[in-house]
Amino acid sequence: MKKITTYLAFSALLFAAAPYASAQIKINSKGIGAVGKGLKAVTFSDADAAKLAGEAVAYMDTHNTVAGEKDPYTIRLKKIFAKHQSEGGLKLNFKVYKVSDINAFACADGSVRVFSSLMDIMTDDELLGIIGHEIGHVANKDSRDAVKSAYKREAMMDAAASQSGVVNSLSQSQLGSFATALLDSKFSRKQESEADDYAYNFMKQHNYKVTALASAFNKFADMDKGAKRTKSEKMLSSHPDSAERAAKVLEKAKKDGLAS
Repeated sequence: MKKITTYLAFSALLFAAAPYASAQIKINSKGIGAVGKGLKAVTFSDADAAKLAGEAVAYMDTHNTVAGEKDPYTIRLKKIFAKHQSEGGLKLNFKVYKVSDINAFACADGSVRVFSSLMDIMTDDELLGIIGHEIGHVANKDSRDAVKSAYKREAMMDAAASQSGVVNSLSQSQLGSFATALLDSKFSRKQESEADDYAYNFMKQHNYKVTALASAFNKFADMDKGAKRTKSEKMLSSHPDSAERAAKVLEKAKKDGLAS
């Protein structure tokens, strides 16, 4: 199994549920410069965020090993999420990346990508909790705002676009810079906590084992104890402590009568 390629840097934006990469992400920063800075502000909608996210995910899908339809990882993921083709107002699509990083992410266009190495260490219920958290970032508009911030910060528009205020599609060379900008983005502790709450409510609503979300966080806490901090992990230092997140989930579950 290979390590994730440079083109998957975008995933770090939604790394919240699993900030423990086995490979240090490197980015190809060549591409568009700050051509449009100082020109007309671009109006940015939910549709624009979904459009750009979709382009980025399509690009990543072509540069990473995606598990096929008959692959055991794909079969397992489809079985777990068979009834969640739509969630939080999103039409979701799921794929597995066969890479050594431990991660999962969801994007503003409804794309959900789960890494095989994460699936190797998590139970089905734990995966439900983790991906529920990632969907929470999309439903809460965190992902949209991060895409918007990265797009505007990098001024990814040509002169015509900056004059018209219309968001353009990204070229192949621009996607590298866009991924870099997204890699520099991170969610606040408040956003992470709200996504945790979304995941808990997602599990509760569908009658899943809510304590599995806590056990997933505890697994991350155990890994964190002896882990060397990579650039990606340091970037995610704004995340709440994994053990604290697990404790919060268990406290809520006890109040709801779902844990002893």
